[in-house]
Amino acid sequence: MLNALVTNLAAEGEPKNPLIPAWYDIIWSGFWFIIILVVVWKVALPKLTKMLDERSAAIEGNIAKADEAQKQAEAALEEYTRQLAEARTEAGEIRDAAREDGKKIVAEAKEAATSEAARITATAHTQIEAERQTALVSLRSEVGTLAIDLAGGVVGETLSDDARATAVVDRFLAELESSEKAAQ
Repeated sequence: MLNALVTNLAAEGEPKNPLIPAWYDIIWSGFWFIIILVVVWKVALPKLTKMLDERSAAIEGNIAKADEAQKQAEAALEEYTRQLAEARTEAGEIRDAAREDGKKIVAEAKEAATSEAARITATAHTQIEAERQTALVSLRSEVGTLAIDLAGGVVGETLSDDARATAVVDRFLAELESSEKAAQ
């Protein structure tokens, strides 16, 4: 086949370069190139430019939104930090107030306990004194009765005069108390 091509070319007479196309191919190729160039220039290029402008505007808008969001986040962080510092200060004040209240409550409880102990002690002393007086009266009565019975047994007679017997018993107990006080 190559032989046939070379033979045909040699028969035409003029040697042609196979790399250079014929003049009619160049004209038709130029015509279609210009048509395609005009279509791209008038239709595709404006659409591409519009799309790139929209994308650029969207990116710039998103960057502006991101900057605004970052500013808001920084403001929120500052507000949070300020509120946290205020909360810590307030918590410290509450803790100090609670300590003071606790000290006051403990002091009041001690004072109440002391006064209650003093009241109970005074009541106990009063009750003891009342029981002592009751026991003393009861003892005098019994001692008087026993003394009169014993004296009646020694004498051999019963002592029937109650006023006289009571006076003797009282005098005896008074002497006993005075000797007891002198011994102390």
